Amino acid sequence: MNDHEPVIVGALRTPVGKRGGRLQKWHPVDLLGETLRQLVERSGINPADLDDVIVGCVLQWDQQHGNLGRHAVLAAGLPESVPAVTVDRQCGSGQQAVSFAVHGIQAGAYQLVIGAGVESMSQAPMPPSFKPGAPLGSQYSPRELARYKDNPLLAQGASSELMNKRFGLTREALDAFAVRSHRRATEALQAGRVQDQLVRLNEDPADPDSPLVTADEGVRADPNPEKMATLKPVFAADGVTTAANSSQISDGAAALLIASRAYAKQHGLKPRARFVSTAVAAADPVIQFTAVLDATRKALTESGLTLADIDLFEVNEAFGGVPLMFQQEFGIPDDRLNVNGGSVAIGHPLGSTGARMLTDLLCELERRGGRYGLQTICEASGTANTTIIERLG
Repeated sequence: MNDHEPVIVGALRTPVGKRGGRLQKWHPVDLLGETLRQLVERSGINPADLDDVIVGCVLQWDQQHGNLGRHAVLAAGLPESVPAVTVDRQCGSGQQAVSFAVHGIQAGAYQLVIGAGVESMSQAPMPPSFKPGAPLGSQYSPRELARYKDNPLLAQGASSELMNKRFGLTREALDAFAVRSHRRATEALQAGRVQDQLVRLNEDPADPDSPLVTADEGVRADPNPEKMATLKPVFAADGVTTAANSSQISDGAAALLIASRAYAKQHGLKPRARFVSTAVAAADPVIQFTAVLDATRKALTESGLTLADIDLFEVNEAFGGVPLMFQQEFGIPDDRLNVNGGSVAIGHPLGSTGARMLTDLLCELERRGGRYGLQTICEASGTANTTIIERLG
């Protein structure tokens, strides 16, 4: 046994709320803080043992600026001695936070750490570049733009149409995938598959008697394919990306408790999964989405596994075309890909989605008795993360 092998010993996520919906009153610090508090409480650990709390968050301004992770530790009531840091790898920030936690344990710098993510897209103002047809934001420098003057950089929505054309993804295929996402998410909720992983949250954080939020708010039990087909493309007049086959703007948080094998054994914590490999890759920043293919190849090479060894795949549905591109490239069967729906149905609170997906993946592997799960997320400007876990016990 490798004493420095990182293992998951706890995982929780909030229900995902619509922007302006049932979680809109929650300050993002408190939304994550309550998630951390319940994770620590359910695990039974001594919180003073936490070496660090690493938090993914994308829109780091207004309520989400100033090292949100540290503020969430304090809001959770954890000891003042517990440090925290906030990281940004765009849509993969929550997954990257977990990866950094893993690397810290592998290096021997940590014994017990939380990898987490949060985003309140109700509370944090949207950047102008999120709007269709808007110019790129001020984070793009003159030199960067000059480098790509002959093949200009685009906002992600416009890049999704480049992806759709390159991989031959049709409007019919994207809409059918969106319907499938909602139906699978509905089935998972109705079957009670996600209840054990949810943080207990009241709709109004100031009123403990307010209704509990017990389900992902964006999931539609009866998606209407005919209505979807009438929606106009958002990012190009001749495009196929619509509001219905893209991820939803949402609120949510998620957190995973990760320990070294030695710490888990010493303190009687049950290892639920181990990390087989983590990989990050970068590719064309104009099309932006193809790096999930490169990161997945790297993770598989590092692990010594093949696609046939993987029981479940989770590919973030930032746009419906991303998992379809992935499925087409690698020949993934439908019954192993996003089996409980994804961000098209559940929602995509940017910084938390990676940790939410990993929590879902872990719990579904446990439910099915599967062994290996692979998760990958595309990120703005052409990067991606892939993580492979192995269920234990």
